[in-house]
Amino acid sequence: MYLKTAFLFSMVVSAIALPTSSPKTVKRAAILDVQDYSDFQISDGVAGNALAEVQAKFPIDESDLANVDPEDLAIIKAARQTAENAETEAGGFNEAIEAAGGTKTAAGKVLQVGKIKNKVLKLKLFSLALQIDQAQGKDTADKLAETLTKLNNNIKQDEAAAGQPSQSVDFQGSSQPKKL
Repeated sequence: MYLKTAFLFSMVVSAIALPTSSPKTVKRAAILDVQDYSDFQISDGVAGNALAEVQAKFPIDESDLANVDPEDLAIIKAARQTAENAETEAGGFNEAIEAAGGTKTAAGKVLQVGKIKNKVLKLKLFSLALQIDQAQGKDTADKLAETLTKLNNNIKQDEAAAGQPSQSVDFQGSSQPKKL
């Protein structure tokens, strides 16, 4: 009887001693570094694995987007803008493909494959930024759905060209946010 009473008493004391507050969400520390475009671009090499290449360059834990550090989000947004500029601005893919004689030439085709990989980079970063914004309370559902459709289309194009050589452009830019 004494053992039974002692056991019950210890169980009651243990239950009282348990913490009663719920765990607080803790923001994660920044994990990304500002890089030049030449360091985070994925267009060199071969086609077929662009999405994995982006994820390796920007290793964000997508299972907990609500707690992504604001500095990481700013770097992702800046890198996305730079990847877009590398497609459309002077010195970018569009200009380089045209200078190479279009996508019918060997040089133009290799650049076009690189451009598709760059689009995967741009769109993955854009969708990631939208998902982070949404997880942190902003309504980005419509833009996210549109961006994911474009991303999936470009992933399919990259996978269809698997093994084909791809080439980047010598574009100047970085993932440095405008305000950090």
